[in-house]
Amino acid sequence: MARYKKPEEIRVGVLGYGGAFNMGRNHLRECQRAGMTPVAVADLDPERLKVAEEEFPGIATFTSLKDMLKKSGANLIILITPHNLHAKQALECVKAGCHVVCEKPLAITTAECDAMIDVAKKNKVVLSTYHNRHWDGCIMRAVKEIKKGVIGDVFRIEAHMGGYSAPRDWWRGSKTISGGIQYDWGVHLLEYSLQLLDGDISEVSGFAKTGFWSGMSKWKADSNEDEGYAVVRFSNGKWLTLCNTTLDSNPKRGQLEITGTKGSYVFDGGTWEVIQHKKGEVVRRQGKNPASEGWRLYQNIADHLVKGENLVITGEWARRPIHILDLADRSAKEGKSMKAKHK
Repeated sequence: MARYKKPEEIRVGVLGYGGAFNMGRNHLRECQRAGMTPVAVADLDPERLKVAEEEFPGIATFTSLKDMLKKSGANLIILITPHNLHAKQALECVKAGCHVVCEKPLAITTAECDAMIDVAKKNKVVLSTYHNRHWDGCIMRAVKEIKKGVIGDVFRIEAHMGGYSAPRDWWRGSKTISGGIQYDWGVHLLEYSLQLLDGDISEVSGFAKTGFWSGMSKWKADSNEDEGYAVVRFSNGKWLTLCNTTLDSNPKRGQLEITGTKGSYVFDGGTWEVIQHKKGEVVRRQGKNPASEGWRLYQNIADHLVKGENLVITGEWARRPIHILDLADRSAKEGKSMKAKHK
């Protein structure tokens, strides 16, 4: 989809310049690194707009998405807003003819993702998600080694995150706003896993423990689950489990444990370990992961729009983790497994 002669012609606007993690600044600096031009920021908080003006002198500021779309001249909009707003805001942007990058997750439900993908295609614009962790050093090394056959044929992945701690009182603790406990790091862990497990998803079973922390949270009945757990079955017989928890006094090591016919590969952000049986003995090898290269996401978007290179994080790719989480949520509520539906 070559659209522009040079990356400078991609004019970037950001919706949401909140202070948490400085994500607005980080997104725009990565866009600059890829040669794109920051032109606008919209936020409800005038103090955050002042910060944006200090960090990007001359940038236009707005208090609404509508005004930014109408007046800024931006042709790529980055959405850094609560999860339950992504679908509505993305649809407004793509209908205005703008390309869109949503912070992860793409949305909360499969239906929202499908609507976003369909309207983006209709308007011939890019819809992507900020899966910058696709280029984390831990998963890049794992993909490289596992595809070389270091642990044989992969048939199971166990993804997990968490420990024992009360959630913070912010919007990410609200089930309605965030989608639930699995919609933060769970989305990253699924995106990692889906780089390693091929085949179509056939069904998902979900489980949830609720009610322990909610009485201490400002969200009360709308609090996230204390623990979410999903089992994903693939059509080729492989499977994946995902657990995000705030109630585990004995948390599992690593973030992903990948099991194959010739060994296991365990990693977290910093380290990796391969465990194998050789001549009747257990052999372990460990090491440090290479540096992450998350900047490649916006470089890929620029190259896609200028050079016509393939887009790595498509709307369809970003839909897959959301479909799993949506099915897991429905399964936990209904007490039965849910069949997958492919886009």
